[in-house]
Amino acid sequence: MPLGPPVNLPKWLEENSHLLKPPVNNYCVYNEGFTVMIVGGPNARTDYHINTTPEYFYQHKGAMMLKVVDVDDGHAFRDIIVREGDMFLLPANTPHNPVRFAGTVGVVLEQARPAGSLDRMRWYCQSDACSSTAGGSGGGGGGEGPAVVHEAAFHCTDLGSQIKEAIAAFMASEENRRCPRCGTLASSLPREGSIKDPNLE
Repeated sequence: MPLGPPVNLPKWLEENSHLLKPPVNNYCVYNEGFTVMIVGGPNARTDYHINTTPEYFYQHKGAMMLKVVDVDDGHAFRDIIVREGDMFLLPANTPHNPVRFAGTVGVVLEQARPAGSLDRMRWYCQSDACSSTAGGSGGGGGGEGPAVVHEAAFHCTDLGSQIKEAIAAFMASEENRRCPRCGTLASSLPREGSIKDPNLE
């Protein structure tokens, strides 16, 4: 990789903010050893990404919400708020759904994937019936754990385009969207009113 000039983030945003388009809203500025992405909002997704390497989040403008499944606490759902100026390191193999809001900007760093590693995108059932039986301290205490509706796996070479393809394939298949536990058809969009914008607090 040849040496290049530094990237001035505010200036880059002035000139390139139109590149941060839904549903993923990201633009890759470096992809040598590390993938460095600038990510905007808003987005609205229900998939949880599972990466075999850690991910680093820095929030440049506004707050974002990182929805995670805590694998060390009975697979409980948790919301981590990363506010403007905050940085956060997400451990490897943690299911996560980054929720970003209008007017916000963050930077995400990911490691190049080892040969043979698989990224996964997982959809959980959002129905009240399944939510009431989810395990962990945040899920109602039923002990079964959250119901997995569908999971797609791929070796990550271009995360932005691969996420878009996986979401499109999920929405195109009624079989993939049907919860095996309660029969509810899952959506790629969150339930209305289920996400509170921390920037409005």
